[in-house]
Amino acid sequence: MILTYEAVAKRIDHSLLGPALTDDELDAGCLLAREYQVASVCIKPYRVPRAVELLGGTGVAVGTTIGFPHGGHASAVKLSESCQALDDGATELDMVVNIGQVIAGRWGPVEEEIGAITRLAHKRGALVKLIFENCFLNDDQKARLCVICGEVGADYVKTSTGYGTGGATLEDLRLMRRMSPPHVKLKAAGGVRTLEAVVEVIAVGCDRIGLSKTKDLLDELRQRLDRGEQLDTAFHVERTKLGGGY
Repeated sequence: MILTYEAVAKRIDHSLLGPALTDDELDAGCLLAREYQVASVCIKPYRVPRAVELLGGTGVAVGTTIGFPHGGHASAVKLSESCQALDDGATELDMVVNIGQVIAGRWGPVEEEIGAITRLAHKRGALVKLIFENCFLNDDQKARLCVICGEVGADYVKTSTGYGTGGATLEDLRLMRRMSPPHVKLKAAGGVRTLEAVVEVIAVGCDRIGLSKTKDLLDELRQRLDRGEQLDTAFHVERTKLGGGY
């Protein structure tokens, strides 16, 4: 696939989650997302109403986090967070699974929680992205989560919060794509910092990418396209098969 500007930009969730970001910086991030016409912003929960105000009617969705960043909130708290976010106008929820329960193999509570959040979001017309935090999990645990997300009808499986000990890897993304049914989409987050990396994660099947360096990467993309360069995902598929990557 030859990538256009829109094909890349509309895969980007512009991340506005840094703990030190001020209100003014969060507003500026929303305006940047509007200017560059990305898919969404993923903003701190308390700032969802302001993001909705700034982005209404622009084609840029407003998302936020649930159970962030460690996933250890009680399920009732995650449901309450979700209700508040939806009431405030968010249309995308990025929820961290209960990592400790996944590691312990407590799959019943894990599935129940994911299912409850997914049902709530879908009832309100919102999308759910389930954050695994892969740096703490083994491949069997990642695969089981993909199966669960497929069974409960989640919209996306997502690699990382960006605040763990590691982020997205091509190996994990290939595993998650292979183990998830077609209706579950794939989001890379954490450590995707170059345009080359963006093209590579698209090549392995990502429909969304969490980025904080959105401006730099999209400016570079525009410059390269203006010079007549082609960004072809087929090239990157072959490259990663040979062990390349970021």
